[in-house]
Amino acid sequence: MNVFILTGMLGVLASILVGAGEYLLHYDPLARFAEGGFGFMQGIGAERTSLGHFLGVFGALLYPVGCYHLYLMLKPASNKWAFSAFIVGSMGFMVGVVWIGSRASVSALMQLPESPEIDALVALYDLRYETLLQVIRLTTLFLSVVFIVLILKGKTHYPKWMAVFNPILLIIGSFLVYLAAPQIGKHVMPIALNVAFFIVFTLSLFVTLKNQSTIVLANGEATL
Repeated sequence: MNVFILTGMLGVLASILVGAGEYLLHYDPLARFAEGGFGFMQGIGAERTSLGHFLGVFGALLYPVGCYHLYLMLKPASNKWAFSAFIVGSMGFMVGVVWIGSRASVSALMQLPESPEIDALVALYDLRYETLLQVIRLTTLFLSVVFIVLILKGKTHYPKWMAVFNPILLIIGSFLVYLAAPQIGKHVMPIALNVAFFIVFTLSLFVTLKNQSTIVLANGEATL
């Protein structure tokens, strides 16, 4: 199995594991997550959040491998920018491990009776960890911009239509689905980033498998 296929498969696996974990941590049938705050976590049991915690944390460790797959596919257009996207994207996902590893704890706080002490802890959590979420969004934006620009240059291993399926546009698509069809969107919106990367990695793996002999020959990659 060559490195292109292996890293692509691990990227898909990362999106599935983290998506499942985040769904367990965040899904609310009333879709209260759209209102902001952490009220949507009320009523989510400890067993469910513990399972989501471990799936999310260990799954997220595979995301940088998926980023390396994207680097390999983008590299022919510009090694410098493709590698920059790999580094920035991987850093974002490492921050993401810290963020998702905190969600079960704030969920536990939300099960306690409201008090000034609990409110203060939640506010402190908001400052320390929701800030990390903004970092993840920025690194994903950077990765997406590089992804689009390099593909449109026409020298990557991707066909140009792949530029449409970039992470940021797909994340926006998840929110549009929620607005247009809330009964469907409420299942997608809490895990929008993972849905986006699942689509990106799956399509990228499809392109890799379809053109693997050409890709491997062009790059001289050894099999694993």
